[in-house]
This record gives sequence, C-alpha cells and structure tokens, in this order.
Amino acid sequence: MAAKSQSVFTVLLLMSCFYRTMYIKIQFKIQIYFTKCFSFYTGTVGVAAVTAGPGLTNTVTAVKNAQMAESPLLLIGGAAATLLQGRGALQDIDQMSLFKPLCKFCASVRSVREIVPTVRRALAVAQSGTPGPVFIEFPIDTLYPYHVVEKEFSPKMFHVFKQTVQNWSLNMFIFILIIIMIFVINTLTNKKALESLGIPCFLGGMSRGMLGKNSPLHIRQNRRDALKEADLVLLAGTVCDFRLSYGRVLNRQSKIITVNRDKSQLLKNSDIFWKPTVAIQGDVGSFLLRISKGLEGHTFPQDWAENLKEGDKAKEKANRAKAEEKTERHLNPLSVLQRVDELMAEDSIIVADGGDFVGSAAYIMRPRGPLCWLDPGAFGTLGVGGGFALGAKLCHPDSEVWVVYGDGSLGYSVAEFDTFTRHKTPVIALVGNDACWSQISREQVPILGSNVACGLAFTDYHVVAQGYGGKGHLIGREDESQLEDIVKEAQRECKEGQAVLLNVLIGKTNFRDGSISV
Repeated sequence: MAAKSQSVFTVLLLMSCFYRTMYIKIQFKIQIYFTKCFSFYTGTVGVAAVTAGPGLTNTVTAVKNAQMAESPLLLIGGAAATLLQGRGALQDIDQMSLFKPLCKFCASVRSVREIVPTVRRALAVAQSGTPGPVFIEFPIDTLYPYHVVEKEFSPKMFHVFKQTVQNWSLNMFIFILIIIMIFVINTLTNKKALESLGIPCFLGGMSRGMLGKNSPLHIRQNRRDALKEADLVLLAGTVCDFRLSYGRVLNRQSKIITVNRDKSQLLKNSDIFWKPTVAIQGDVGSFLLRISKGLEGHTFPQDWAENLKEGDKAKEKANRAKAEEKTERHLNPLSVLQRVDELMAEDSIIVADGGDFVGSAAYIMRPRGPLCWLDPGAFGTLGVGGGFALGAKLCHPDSEVWVVYGDGSLGYSVAEFDTFTRHKTPVIALVGNDACWSQISREQVPILGSNVACGLAFTDYHVVAQGYGGKGHLIGREDESQLEDIVKEAQRECKEGQAVLLNVLIGKTNFRDGSISV
C-alpha cells in the first residue's frame, strides 16, 4: 500500500500547480464526500487521492453519489506498476472497469509525458456539460524516480527461462522445502501429514499456525536464504506474486512442484521469472495427504531442517535484542508484541488489521494452531479487524480473541466496540499507536522528502472504547513495568464479558526498513 500512496502524493504536488490544495488524510469514502462538499462551496473541482485496490473500491458508493449529484470531482488512484499488472502485484485489480460506469472520463497514465495533458483533460471534462466525477490511475512506475523502479524492472529479469524437465527421484534431493499460504480443509489431518513427511515448512497467510506454536518443522525466518539453498521446493497453494517477488526468489537450479486449484494462479509469472518442474491443478490439502501416504516410510535427512531451525533461533535472538532497545519516545513495539505474545492464552485467535505494527507482529507473534491467525490476505484491505474478531468470537466463544491494530486501521472499525458490547462478544484490541501511517511514511519520507498525509495524533482510543461500553487502558513508557499486570487485567475483564482496548503508545524502530513489497 505504501508505494501506491507515495505515487498519489506525487500527483498531489502536481495538482498544487493548478488549484489551491488542502491536504487532509481521512478514510477513503469520507474523503470523497469531503471533496464533493469542498467542490460545492468553492466552485472548483474537488480532488481526492486514494491508494490502489481497496482504497479505490472503498470510494465506489461515494463516487456514485457524486455522479448523481452532478458534482465535479477528480479521483486520483494509485495502481500497480505497468509491467507488473496482471502478475499478482500488491492490490492489483482492474480498476478501470469499476469506474467507467461511474465517471465521465477514465484514464490510466502510461508515461510521464502523459501526466499533465491527462490531468488537464480530466479537469475540463469534470466541469463541462453536466458536471461529474472523473478518474485517473497512476501506476507507480510513472511517478517514482527511475533509479527507484529500475531494480524492479531490470531488463535482465525478462529473460524467459528455458529448462528441460529431466527424470528425477526424491532420493536426489537433500534440501527440500514446503511453502503453504492458503487455508486447507481438515487442518488436523494435514498437520499430521506434514509431520509424517518431516519436511521443513514456511507458512504464510491463512496457513499460519497450521503446525502449532513451536513445531520443529515450522521455519519462520530467513525464507529467502532457504530458497536459495533448496534442491526441491513445493509451492502448496503459494502463488508467485509480489509475496515471492514474482518467482524471482526461487533458485533457478531448484526443482519446483506447484499445486493450486486455480490454473491462472498455478502458473502465475512462470512465463517470465520461473518455471515449474511439475504443475498440479488440484486441491492442496488432498495433495498433501496423498503424497504423505505415498511416501510413507521414506525419511528425509534432518540436518538441513535442524540448520534452518538454528537460523530461526539466531534471528529470533536478534529480534529480542532489538526489542530491548529504547526508542526515542514511548515503548518499543517489538517489546510490546513479545510480551503480549508470551501472555496470550493457548487457545487465542489473533486477528491482524494494520500495516507497520501488524507487519512486525507477523514476525514476533506465534499463532497457537490452525485458523488462529486471520489477516486481510493478499489484497491488503484495512478495516477487517472488527468483523473478523466478531466472527471469530461467535464461532469460538471460549477462545481469547485478540485484534492487533495499527492506529490508522483502527479508525475503520473502532465503532464495532458498540457491537461487541451489545452482542456480548468480548474481544481484546491491541493498538500500536505511533501517531502515523508508518508503513507509508517509511518509504515516502526517504524518497519524496515529505511526511505529508502520514501524520496522525496520539489519540485517546481507549476513551473511545469506553464510550462504546467497553474497557480501555492507556499504556505509555511510564507504564512499562506494569505492562504484564495491565494485560492480565484486560484478560480478566474480557473473561467477565467486556471488550477491552489497549492503547499502547509506541516509538519508531528500523526493524522492517526495506521490507515493503509491491
């Protein structure tokens, strides 16, 4: 999401050359309503800039409202890079088809020289005849400096790999990996299947927790390094999209088995960055069961799995050291996450809804079991927290349900504390409050030299929760020694039937610098 927001920030700088500009960071749909009203009072075209994918889809109702109200409005949206569209880039969807029925004019900028004439035309169309909304999308490669995008689109990466599939046997391979990124049916059965295979696994997305909290086969860290060493990789429901750098992280010498129900996902980017040795269109869970039965009695060398686990321990030791560092102000977010993870009940379900704070939580927190980690998925949609937590608690009323929020994403569903109270579905919200859209700011500030539209405030979210009938606790640096007691008190209050919000003031770290993928 960060990259797309940076691109629309660049366009806002351009727009300031045409109109008096007011920079306000608000929820996407509300932003359109604000812009419409701004247009009404000023007599000029209102301009709204939103991030790609879910940012744009969240504006559909409001843009329809502007169309029917005959309000001149320019909607600017980020978009996946031109050369990565249709290849599984972050938040890459067909945005033009969504807005053509709603807007008088829609355009996708394809080169830098198109920007000014396209914006001028859109502004003219918005005001001509019957006024109405217009839409322009800006792929990030048309707005970033060349040296920034060059690393993603180096011409040498577009060499089509030619590989002859040879006869081979499992006995040829020493270093074997399984990567799973989807939820599979009959998780307990598949857990046993994976354990019987004895092959190290990386788990992502809805498969997090599939092997439990402390499985010797579950490798959490250093995935890129492990892929470089692997002789054989099984992509079980894993797609070679932005999460695997479109397949570029795979070793060219490795044999690749890919399994997926969806043929288009099965072979995503295999025409450019990688080639499967064997591609199987089918159910991942059924495949894992059958392969474990077929290889029953076959043992794989455990030395490599043990080495990978040692690498895990070393990385987690480094993370603990990073968590002990003092931030310039407030609490170290890694320390908060580690201490909360240690105190969570063994039946806990973790709902992840945020950017930077949640990204850190994915490294630190350990899901207790299958379906004990719920996140927005590849679309990266903010705002899932309240709904996911409500569903999890209703289905598992005896489990401790935690929502890990960033302070930006909390704004989408903090009102659900009213729902939690009225429907007696107590959950615990852990809010990492750094008064910033940090995942965006991490790259925007170094690249563009401005923090515009990223700053928030250290808002009293705990008071908001109390206003909706829940319990709220503010936790700052002065409360660090009492953090464990406050968390335990929140758990007690939750068991007594009250939804609880922990508003934790956190500082800045460099823990995830350079980790943003698009």
